[in-house]
Amino acid sequence: MTRKGQPARTKNPFFGVGPITDMVLDDAEGRKNTLAFNRWLESTYRKLDDKGNDIGPFTTSEIGRSMHRGYPADAILLDMMHHIHRYFGFPKSNQVAVGLGGGHSGFTVAIMHMMNPNLEGQKLFVDTPKPESDDARAGGFFRQSWGTQILELQQFANNGHMDNVVFAGREGTIPSADQLEALNISLFVGVGHETTGATTYTEEEVVSLLAWLDRDPDNRHAMIDATSMLGAMPWSQEVVDAFMSKCCLFTPFQKAIGGISGYFLASFTPTAMQLIEDNQKNPAWAIARQLKLVVPKDAKKPLTGDKTVGLGPFYDPDANKMTGGVINTFSSLAFAETTYGLLRVENMFGPVSVMNRRSAANRQCINDWLAGQSLLEPGVDNAEKRGAAVTLLRINDPGITDPDIHNRIILRSKQLLGYEGLTHPNGWHEPGLDAARYVNAFPGTPGDYRAWIGGIRDTDDIVALLENITYAYYRAKVVVLEEVLAETGTTFEVEATGETTTRKDDPNRAYRILIADLVGLKPGADGQPDPSEVSAHIEARGATFTPGGWDGSNLPAGQHFFYLPDLSTHEELTAACCGNQYDAVIAAATFFPENATFPEGGVRIGAGTGNMTCACWGGGNGTGGSAPLMNTPSFNSRATAQMVMKSLLKVMPDLDVAEMHDRVVKGDFDTGKHLRDYPTEKLEGKRMGVIGYGNIGREVAKLAQAFGMTVTIHARAHHRDWIESEGFVYAATAEEAAAGADVLSPHTGLGAKGADGTFANAGLVGTSVLSRLNDGAVLVNYDRGEVVDTDALAVALASGKVRHAAIDADLFVADDGSLFGPMVPYRPLIESYPDRLELLPHAAADTEHTSRVEGARQAVDQILSAIRYRKVINVKGEVPDGYVGSGVQTVPGVGAVSAGNIARAAEDTEALSKLRETSETLSAIWGAIEATHDPVRRTELIARHGKALTLAANVLQRECDTYGLFGRYED
Repeated sequence: MTRKGQPARTKNPFFGVGPITDMVLDDAEGRKNTLAFNRWLESTYRKLDDKGNDIGPFTTSEIGRSMHRGYPADAILLDMMHHIHRYFGFPKSNQVAVGLGGGHSGFTVAIMHMMNPNLEGQKLFVDTPKPESDDARAGGFFRQSWGTQILELQQFANNGHMDNVVFAGREGTIPSADQLEALNISLFVGVGHETTGATTYTEEEVVSLLAWLDRDPDNRHAMIDATSMLGAMPWSQEVVDAFMSKCCLFTPFQKAIGGISGYFLASFTPTAMQLIEDNQKNPAWAIARQLKLVVPKDAKKPLTGDKTVGLGPFYDPDANKMTGGVINTFSSLAFAETTYGLLRVENMFGPVSVMNRRSAANRQCINDWLAGQSLLEPGVDNAEKRGAAVTLLRINDPGITDPDIHNRIILRSKQLLGYEGLTHPNGWHEPGLDAARYVNAFPGTPGDYRAWIGGIRDTDDIVALLENITYAYYRAKVVVLEEVLAETGTTFEVEATGETTTRKDDPNRAYRILIADLVGLKPGADGQPDPSEVSAHIEARGATFTPGGWDGSNLPAGQHFFYLPDLSTHEELTAACCGNQYDAVIAAATFFPENATFPEGGVRIGAGTGNMTCACWGGGNGTGGSAPLMNTPSFNSRATAQMVMKSLLKVMPDLDVAEMHDRVVKGDFDTGKHLRDYPTEKLEGKRMGVIGYGNIGREVAKLAQAFGMTVTIHARAHHRDWIESEGFVYAATAEEAAAGADVLSPHTGLGAKGADGTFANAGLVGTSVLSRLNDGAVLVNYDRGEVVDTDALAVALASGKVRHAAIDADLFVADDGSLFGPMVPYRPLIESYPDRLELLPHAAADTEHTSRVEGARQAVDQILSAIRYRKVINVKGEVPDGYVGSGVQTVPGVGAVSAGNIARAAEDTEALSKLRETSETLSAIWGAIEATHDPVRRTELIARHGKALTLAANVLQRECDTYGLFGRYED
C-alpha cells in the first residue's frame, strides 16, 4: 500500500487552526508575509503633526512596544472591528463586543449576561447531551464543560433551577420550532456543533430555529458558538443572512479569522442588548469586571448607579465607532495582524460568500473521496451534518481488532504526519512527512483524526491531506506490528537507505570515445600542447586515455578515450568518424560531416553546437536523433567576453598609444605641450548594444557596465525582467539595441537551421541594425561570422557609420588550398579598409588554456554520465528516448542561476549564515530608513547604521558572486 512512497505533500501542514489562516505555503512565504504585514501597517497608520502633515509611519516595532491606548491603537481596534463586521456580514443592527480570552470566555460573557435565574419563565435549550449522561460521558470534560457551567450557574444562584435547562439527546441538535415552543424555551444555546464533533447544522435545522425566533422575536434568543461557522456556512445565502441577523454569535479570533489568539468577539441582536441591560437591573450573580458588557452611566457611582450597554466594549457599526474599549490591556499589534490577515484573505478569495462556497466544496470533496475507498470513514454519519470547516475521520481496518493496538497505530501515524517521524525497532528512521500537524480528535468523539478544512484551502490540498493520512496509517501500522513482533524475538534487518546510482552501461562492452580537438593548449616538455590534465581526469574517473586513434584491436570492457586533435579536412573526418569506429565524441571547433556516427552521443566544448551537424543526434540543434547532443556552456564565456573588451579597447578610447610610445622613445614628447594634441573620450557614458542574453552576451554586458557604459540588450521578452534587474536596458528588437549605440556586439549563435539549410540568425546584423548605430560606431562580432551581413557591413564602413569592425570567425583550408568557412566573406573588405578591420580565425576563446581544460573535464564527465547512467547534462535540443535530463551545469556566476547554485550555497553553513545575517541586516536598516521621513532622524539612522549597512551589502554581494547568484533564474 505504500511502495510508491509519500503522496504529494499538503501546501500547508497546519490543520489545527481556523478555516481562515495566513495559508502561506512554507517558511519562506511566511517570512515574506511578515514583511508584507510590516509594509502594510506602515502605509496604513501614519503620524500626523498638529497641522495634519504626514511625517511618516508608525512601524511594527514601534507599535509592538506596548502601544495600546490613544492613536494609533484606537484606530487599529476600530479598523479591526469594522472589517470583521463588514466582511463576515454582520448586520448593522447588531453590535459586536470584543474582550480578552478565547471562545470559552466569549461563551461565559454571553451566558452570564443573557441567562438570568431571576427572570421568571426563562428556560434554556442546550444542543449537547446533559453532563454525566451516558451520551455525554464519552466526550470527556471538555465537551461537557459548556453544559456544566450553565448548570453550575443555575445550581448556585439563589433563584436558580437546574430544571430550567433542557439538553439535547445528541451533539449539535436543533429541535423543530414546534418542539422548542412546546418546551417553553426562550434561550437556545448552540455549543454542540462543528468544532470538536465536526458537525454543522443542516439548512433545515437553521430554518426551523429562525422560524422559532420569528414567532416571538422580542423574547426569544439564540446564542451560538460560531468558532467554525464564520466563512463555513453551507447554506443558501438567504439563510446565511437571516442567521447572521437574528442570532447572537461568539467566537475566538484565531479560529474564526486567524490572527492572534487571546481575544474573542460576541455579536448581539438589538433585543439581546436590551435583555443584557435589563438583566443587570436584577442580576443573579456578580460578573468579573473584565467580562462585563454593562458599564455604569455615572463613573462616580459604579456600585449604585444605573448601568448601560451603551458604554460597553462594543463596536457600533451604524456609527462606525467603539462605544467603549477593550477591558484591560490589548495588543495593538495582534489586532493589526488580524485586520491584515482578513484583508489578505479577501484579496485572495473574495467575499465571505465565496468562502462559504469553498468550504462546502471541500466538504463535498471529502465525501466523494471517502466513497472511493474503505480505510477512512467519516466520523459523522449524516452527510448533511458533516462540518464544512472541520472534518472528523476514523479508521476502518478489519485486521486490527485490539483497541490498544489501534490507538498505538493512530499515535504513530500522527508522528509521521508531523515532523517527528517513525523509528522502527531495528533503528531505521522514517523522517516526518510534515504534511498534517495538529490533527488530534477530541477524546470520546467518533474519530481518530480531526482537521480544519475550511474555504481558505484548495480542494487539491484536501485530497493531499486524505492521501497522507492513509499513507501515514499504513506506515505506522508497519512500525507497530514490528514492535509487537519484536516482543516475541522477531526482528528485521535494516533496509538500505539513501540514493543508489545504478550503472546502465554494458559491463562486458568496450566503449570508444573520440576526442577530436585539443584539450590542453599550453605546451608540455615536448613543446606540444599538453593534454595531461584532462588525461589524468579521465584516468581518475576509471576510464583510459590513448593518444592517437583506435587501431581496430580488441579492448577490455570500459570507456576508452582516443585523442586525435589534428583531424581537420572532410576526408580525414569521414574516414575517422563515418564507419562506427567511435561510440561518442568530444569536440570544440571541428566541423563534422552529417553522416558521422556517434550512437552514444557527443559533447561540444563550448556553448554553440553549429559544428555538430551529425544526423545521429538530429543535427546541430539536437532535435530528432537517437543519441544525445550536449555542450559545456559558460567555460569560455568569460574568456570570450574579455577578448571582446580587448578588441574594443584597442580603438576606444582612441588614444594612439603606439604613436605616443614611439615619440617617448625618440624623446620627441613634452607632456606639458603635446598632451593637448591627443584628445580622447572614455568608455564611461558610451552606449553598447548587445544582441543576445546568453552566457557570453551577459558577460560582455557586465564588463561594459563595469567600465561605466550604458548597456542595451535585445533578447526574448521573457528575459526582460532579468535584464532590467541587472541594471541593463531591455530592447525588444535588434534595431532597438543598436539605436544610438557606440558599440555593437552580437551573441546569438547561429540559431536553428531551416529547411533551406540556412540558419535563423544568419544576416541578423544587417542594414536595418547597422543604420541605427551612432556615426563612427565599433562593431565586435566574436559570435558567429554568419550573424553579420557582410554586404551591409561594407556599406556601413564606407559611410563611416562603422569606423572599426573586429571579427572572429572560423577559417579552414581545403586539400586543394582553397579557403572555406564563415570568415571568407570578410576577407575582401580588408583591401578597402586595412586599418579599420581586425580579423581573427575564431581564436578569441579557444586559445584560453584553463577554459579549454575545465570545459574538457566537464565534457568527459558528461559523456561518462550519458554512457554509464543514461543521464544527460546540458542537453542541446531534446533528451532522446532512454535518457533522462539532468539539468544544466555551468561555471558559478556564468549563465543562469539554478537550484544547484542555491543548494551549493546552502550546503556551506558559514556562507548560509552570512547570507541570512547580511540580508536581514540590510532589510532592517533600509526598512527603518524608508519609514523615517524626518531628515534629522534619518540622518541619525544613517550615522548610526551606515557602516553596518555598507559592510553587509559588500558581504552579501561577495557571497552571491561566489555562488553565482546573479543573473536570471532557470528551472
